[in-house]
Amino acid sequence: MTTLVFGHKSPDTDSTGSPLIWAWYLNEVKGVDAKAVLLGEPNTEAAFVVEKWGFDKPEIISEVAEGQDVVIVDTNNPAELPAAINDANVTAIIDHHKLVGGLETKGPIDITIRPLACTATIMYDLMGDDADKMPDNIKGAMLSCILSDTLEFRSPTTTDVDKALAEKLASELNINLGQYASEMFEAKSDISAFSDAELIRMDSKEYEVDGTKFRVSVLETTAPKLVLDRQASIMESFKAVEAEDGVDQVLLFVVDILNEEATFFTPNDLCKTVAEKSFGATVTGDSVVLPGIMSRKKQIIPNLKV
Repeated sequence: MTTLVFGHKSPDTDSTGSPLIWAWYLNEVKGVDAKAVLLGEPNTEAAFVVEKWGFDKPEIISEVAEGQDVVIVDTNNPAELPAAINDANVTAIIDHHKLVGGLETKGPIDITIRPLACTATIMYDLMGDDADKMPDNIKGAMLSCILSDTLEFRSPTTTDVDKALAEKLASELNINLGQYASEMFEAKSDISAFSDAELIRMDSKEYEVDGTKFRVSVLETTAPKLVLDRQASIMESFKAVEAEDGVDQVLLFVVDILNEEATFFTPNDLCKTVAEKSFGATVTGDSVVLPGIMSRKKQIIPNLKV
């Protein structure tokens, strides 16, 4: 049976690149028949990376069959996985997020969850000496994952391990790290083809805080004006997304990569309360700028209060 390797829904660069990396490792090093797949369309940055390094876009799936062998990467949250994930045969989890709970497995499995900025960084370490066998396209995918998840080392999730590996890979690939990161972020910032609802769901995760269900959405960009110019219509679309997705409130943060701050949309009293209680912000309108807020994983989710 082919082992399917996939990350979370609304795949970003790490959840697109890491399945490609680990499927290569299983196939070429471990002799395990494996295939990288996605749980949705990759965002514009991830699509750029796939094309840049010569990969075919992985197949998109929405369900997994009972007993299907799978490796889960870049998440351990059942809300971000196929509904029938507990009926599949999960053989491994490789992740860098907090342990959520709710996954069940058929037996003991390999689980690696480490406090690093990027799943791909963990994979490099797990490969050991076999990492030397990586071809350039796999190295390129790994470099891209690290630059994306660290926002070129601006994110507070960045560790020395992530940065050292990125610099090593860029040197081996003879790539100007800063220039390549700029190309990636430019691709990420191109939102012209997406509807408001697609933008809200593009990079989002579901979290519950004291009985309130949130869809926490982040848009990382070097051109925040492109998003902020659409603020009114995006906030109007919150209601439809909330109804369709079964959540109480969308929380949207527009992360300005270059200025290292986030603009949080506050269309109602609940959002204003979240801004005040979670971030100590004073809200006077329908948005508030949060200086230094860059990371959903480290700065937004852990601080959410209602």
